Amino acid sequence: MSGKAITLTIENGLARMALADKDNNAVDLQFVKEFAEAARICNADPSVKAVLLQGKGNVFGMGGDLKEFLAQRHRIKAHLFDMTAYFHMAIGHLRNGSAPLIVGVNGMAAGGSFSLVCAADIAIAKRSAKFNPAYTRSGLSPDGGGTWFLPRIVGVQKAFDIFATNPTLTADQARDLGIVSRVVDDADYDAEVEKLAQQIVSMPPGTMASLKRLMRTSATNSLEEQFLAEGEGIATLGSSAPTLERLTAFVEKKK
Repeated sequence: MSGKAITLTIENGLARMALADKDNNAVDLQFVKEFAEAARICNADPSVKAVLLQGKGNVFGMGGDLKEFLAQRHRIKAHLFDMTAYFHMAIGHLRNGSAPLIVGVNGMAAGGSFSLVCAADIAIAKRSAKFNPAYTRSGLSPDGGGTWFLPRIVGVQKAFDIFATNPTLTADQARDLGIVSRVVDDADYDAEVEKLAQQIVSMPPGTMASLKRLMRTSATNSLEEQFLAEGEGIATLGSSAPTLERLTAFVEKKK
């Protein structure tokens, strides 16, 4: 799949999705439509074991296309409803699908692109990357699930502060807050992203899907409910042929 805003390839269990506008990877109507379709394809393909989302060029994404917003001023409310419907559909597919979402942040992540980073299962950033929510300084409120994801990462009060005051966070600051899990030197970024993606897709079938499901249910389950979910998960995986084969190989290697 290819278009102005998104490229998508699927090979050997890894779906590679790229924000393809090298100028600023703006979130406009075309972007969200293509993004929703790419996410749907990933979610519907049982061969996909991980989704890698990155930007092209020198930015990850600069957020909403304000020029397009103004061009639609005669129907701006309907336009923004349309945009968020597609945008949220895409993020819902990626968040709720069984394949982990790996986000590689190669430069500035602002606005909706900032929310995308917060939605990741694993986020890895260049040391030179920057992060800024940017919404409120334009007179807008967040979308892309940012007000759901960020409070669960940093706490409600800190999330409000970040959205209200729009600080530009360095990659190291974003890591310290838990917005990204890894920061690597710029020269090592491509190799480290590839290494991480291949490590995830190399896991036995079902392992990452089970982990992702457990991490999701942990947010709403009681401890007792999570015990039951963990028991079901490990028993199901432990009785699968791929896991038994890997366990056998591990035990034989230790002899």
